[in-house]
Amino acid sequence: MRRSAVALCGAAVVVAAGLTAVPAEAGTPRAAEPFPTARPAWKKCGTEDYPTLQCASVEVPLDHAAPDGRRITLALSRVPHTSATYQGPLLVNPGGPGGSGLTLAGFVAASLPAEVAAQYDVIGFDPRGVGASRPALDCAPDHFAPVRPDSVPTTPAVEEANLTRVRSFAEACTEKYADLLPYIDTRSAVRDMDVVRRALGAERLNYFGYSYGTYLGAVYAKLFPQRVRRLVLDSVVDPTQVWYDANLNQDHAFNDRHRAFLAWVAKHDTTYGLGTDPERVEAAWYAMRAALKEKPAGGRVGAAELEDTYIPGGYYNGYWPHLAAAFSAYVNDRDARPLVKAFENLGAADAADDNGYSIYTAVECRDAGWPRDWQQWRKDNWEAYERAPFMTWNNAWYNAPCAFWPTDSLRPERIRNSDLPPALLFQATHDAATPYQGAVTVHRQLDRSSLVVESGGGNHGITLSGNACLDRHLAAYLADGTVPRGNHGDADAVCPALPDPKPPTSKAAPATARGSMLHGLLGFRG
Repeated sequence: MRRSAVALCGAAVVVAAGLTAVPAEAGTPRAAEPFPTARPAWKKCGTEDYPTLQCASVEVPLDHAAPDGRRITLALSRVPHTSATYQGPLLVNPGGPGGSGLTLAGFVAASLPAEVAAQYDVIGFDPRGVGASRPALDCAPDHFAPVRPDSVPTTPAVEEANLTRVRSFAEACTEKYADLLPYIDTRSAVRDMDVVRRALGAERLNYFGYSYGTYLGAVYAKLFPQRVRRLVLDSVVDPTQVWYDANLNQDHAFNDRHRAFLAWVAKHDTTYGLGTDPERVEAAWYAMRAALKEKPAGGRVGAAELEDTYIPGGYYNGYWPHLAAAFSAYVNDRDARPLVKAFENLGAADAADDNGYSIYTAVECRDAGWPRDWQQWRKDNWEAYERAPFMTWNNAWYNAPCAFWPTDSLRPERIRNSDLPPALLFQATHDAATPYQGAVTVHRQLDRSSLVVESGGGNHGITLSGNACLDRHLAAYLADGTVPRGNHGDADAVCPALPDPKPPTSKAAPATARGSMLHGLLGFRG
């Protein structure tokens, strides 16, 4: 499930009153902004990792079409600029929808070259309903508590058990947040971002978003093109597939990444002892799944939880050694303890994840139309399962509350844009969460954009995770707006992927500290 960064600034958040947004139907900013905004009152909220971090909050209208009505609060974080050269605020977002961005501000400021980071106020924020923003949604605490029904509905009883779960989640959201759900969507979050810009006193925003954050940034650029100074999109959402089709395409991409993991396990048979034939290793994995369906490991890890545990391996191959060791211990040593530990580290949901999932569902169900006829879901997902069994039904149930969601659906925003300064896009060719074609589509729809590809890479969220080639392009763009202009097929520049991990020695960590930190901040599913 999602593993959003836990909100760190809640105790330090203060309200800056008197903020009002532009009208909801404004496609571009007005020449005069009639509603007053107050500057955030920044307070120290530094951590051991990010000692200069500051926190504040702003108020925004719940309904941007009624700016004099009810207000809600957004939590902000900041690492302030220290250079005499100041390039304005750099707003960062980790994706989701539902990801907290407060810690990400510290991570980005610490990971960029110091001379570049010093020129920006790096601004993190919790979008409406998320984390330390208020109100924060939590529709059904412990919705993902183990052990859940098997995700694959092989019998009517299993299907009905899963349908009962997702219906109850939608009903719980309706009961608790009927007044909020019509306003939890991408467009509302985008208009919030422009209130943040005004509160910061900036004529234009710099923006850096990962995953769903790329869609958030692209929609902001569409609605407020004159307010965009620099725009960085890493691991790019396909805006033409929001959101039902995007999830079906993810199923195939994650299946490919899971098979790549199993091939890696076979390559390192001397370490893991599961065979040198990838098909044999794959059969062993599904045999493990079948055994856990009958007898969950530690009373916690059944078939659905096993999928939850191994889905992160499709986001970041730095987790592969950890996952392979748990797989090997269960199969070869009849020891389920490493598997339970892997679930606790990578698959189990906590309170922050409950909040993140509530927002994820609210945004995706509201943003675009979903089939309301369960027969359509059944048909499409069984067809996908035939070719991509690893995650298809797990992903279907993750999104299935949208079949029963109480709000009407909006139409996805068309992000095609010829009014922007050059934007910079990053994409790995084998990214599962946001498949490659999405970046190509956005590259074609954003005139003057530049696409940097990590060739052969399968990680999700690829800048600031250890690839020096990618980071040089990012630093150059943030320093002076430089973008590569090459001729590499769909791409303007190509960087080699980082090598696959090696099985660790007994004293080695299973993943690099920086990579693990970044991918923990980005969260899973988007």
